[in-house]
Amino acid sequence: MLAARAIDVEKLYGRGDTAVRALDGVSIDFAVGQCTAVMGPSGSGKSTLMHCLAALDTPTAGRVLVGDTDVTTMSDKQLTILRRDRIGFVFQAFNLLPQLTAAENIELPQRLAGHRAEPEWLATVVTATGLADRLNHRPAELSGGQQQRVAIARALAGKPDIVFADEPTGNLDSQSGAEVLGFIRQSVDELGQSVVMVTHDPNAAAYADRVVFLADGRVVDELADPTAETVLDRMKGL
Repeated sequence: MLAARAIDVEKLYGRGDTAVRALDGVSIDFAVGQCTAVMGPSGSGKSTLMHCLAALDTPTAGRVLVGDTDVTTMSDKQLTILRRDRIGFVFQAFNLLPQLTAAENIELPQRLAGHRAEPEWLATVVTATGLADRLNHRPAELSGGQQQRVAIARALAGKPDIVFADEPTGNLDSQSGAEVLGFIRQSVDELGQSVVMVTHDPNAAAYADRVVFLADGRVVDELADPTAETVLDRMKGL
């Protein structure tokens, strides 16, 4: 079973002689209950691919599926509902509202959608993230690692089919980054989450089940059961 899939996806920015081909016929599958890291040099198309997979951007050609739903045929309203109900997002900049507590930030997307997170699931997520004693703190009272864990808990609170994480440790020191990556790994192993993580860090990629390498808008390599050393060796080859 697949959490997401790209089929012959192309993405062009601009027109004519000045057009930039960010994705050049990318086909790739992402399995349910697996963490996949997407890596590549700057400008390789990795963030563009994630934005297309997450229905944040529209491919110029090709198809994108979330589960068995073809998102490339959906209306703007349908895409909004899909992103709200079936997709989780974690970004480098945390994107927490400073005036809200950690608990309020975690529950905000569900409340905006007119839903309430399942209490048992929410308690599981909060416990797994180690935030139980920080729920009444505002972002300014939390460390960077704790803020990112709040952002991940927020992404998981709605039980999404898949979570997309764009450089989730990019603003963190090594210890905080390791805490966050450990929780992403835990969310896959213990909560059954499916995660696609864009990263430039071989140490972060080592937490994934597999690594996909992009260059010039194409998938050029793949690595199963990565370690930081094997990832670095492949990156040198690119």
